[in-house]
Amino acid sequence: MMFTGFMGPFAILAIALFALLLPIIALIDILRSDFKGNDKIIWVLLVIFMNLLGTLLYFIIGSRQKIK
Repeated sequence: MMFTGFMGPFAILAIALFALLLPIIALIDILRSDFKGNDKIIWVLLVIFMNLLGTLLYFIIGSRQKIK
């Protein structure tokens, strides 16, 4: 039996799913939206290389940079 600390296996699975799902949702949103200049490329690279931090930054800052 593997020791998982205070979290059960379902909590760990939920966190892992959350960590994989959010960047995918962010990448889909970035690729479907229009941005000025090279902003799209920068956001894609940020989300890919800085996974959760890049995703959170995109949802906080980047989603307001989209061209309507």
